[in-house]
Amino acid sequence: MSRLPDHPDPDQLRRQARELHRAAVSGDAGALRRLRQVSERTTLSAAQLAIARDYGFPSWPRLKAEAQRRRTESGRRKPASDGARARGHDHDRERFGYPDFMTIGADELIDAQYADRPQLRPVLDAVLAVLPALGQVTVQARKTMVSLVGPRRTFAVVQATTKNRVDLGLRLDNDKPGGRLLAARDIGAANLRIPLTGPGDLDREALSLLRRAYDENAAPPPPRRPARRPAPVLGQLTVLIDGYDLPGLTCQPEPDGTRHRNIHVALSGPSTDRQALAVPGRPGLAIEPVPGDAESARWEVPITLRRDADGFDFTGPFVGGARDDRNLGLAWGDVPGDGTLRLFRGAKLRLVDVDPTVIEEAMRPGYRLVARIRLTDPRGNPVCARVHPPALVWSAEPA
Repeated sequence: MSRLPDHPDPDQLRRQARELHRAAVSGDAGALRRLRQVSERTTLSAAQLAIARDYGFPSWPRLKAEAQRRRTESGRRKPASDGARARGHDHDRERFGYPDFMTIGADELIDAQYADRPQLRPVLDAVLAVLPALGQVTVQARKTMVSLVGPRRTFAVVQATTKNRVDLGLRLDNDKPGGRLLAARDIGAANLRIPLTGPGDLDREALSLLRRAYDENAAPPPPRRPARRPAPVLGQLTVLIDGYDLPGLTCQPEPDGTRHRNIHVALSGPSTDRQALAVPGRPGLAIEPVPGDAESARWEVPITLRRDADGFDFTGPFVGGARDDRNLGLAWGDVPGDGTLRLFRGAKLRLVDVDPTVIEEAMRPGYRLVARIRLTDPRGNPVCARVHPPALVWSAEPA
């Protein structure tokens, strides 16, 4: 049994565990024998437990706690020279089993991400192992995910999403979900994801997509086109959104079984002169929220109508999207009672899909454009994403 030093270094203990884990993964008989004494799995958690047992502690958390206690009792160390600090900084960056570009302080964040799902840690290890072949990559550990940053911007993230799955999120701006590529929500900069349940899922296809994400986000951005002149203004158009068939106050639309409660639907926008809730992490507000068990939901929106050689265009504070994707948005979220709406879904009502003849009729004096939308999808969950007929019908009606 090894003796724990009087002034133990927690970073050194972590390096010992990583070195033991790396040796075991490489097939070292001695390392495998030490891990087999505490676990049947060849994981970093097993290596940490083996190190803790070597020092006479029943668990890795107990060993870390004792190391921290001894360091606290020993008081602050004398300030080191600049050279010693530099050498210590370089030494801390030697993270066994991980690339040397792993950011300082990442260990604790990653340990916390995989503390209750150690069987998924090898998936992250497999992703990190292939990064040097891509090129210049910086690994940034965050609270809930690991971001992979190329020369220009983040191109991928790794997130332990459930107890049985790690999502490899990819930033592929020109791709849509299909095949192994699934839509990504709340995974950093990624718009698509590949679910991974083990290192073997990081196969040739997944590696090819990771490489493409790196290449597309490493290249310099295309030159900006000259700003387009706004189309001439035709006038103001009033849009009435008339929602029906709401889903109720609870729903369970998430693949991992997450259940939402006290759900509301609201108009998305920046207005501050209407009843509104803040949306954490989002620039806009949830305007005039309606409970999910209401009989109906109605919002009235003023927009500016323009027209040029390309046809009608729509602008205004409530209008989102590029010229070919002008839309009005609805936000679904939990309302915990603290003045916020915790967004989990959004619905898009595309103005560019409206028949131009309907627009012309709605511009007549005393008329308005009406969007009747069914707010529940075929599975009984809140309608989301781009809404198509017959769930959404546009018409021109008297105001």
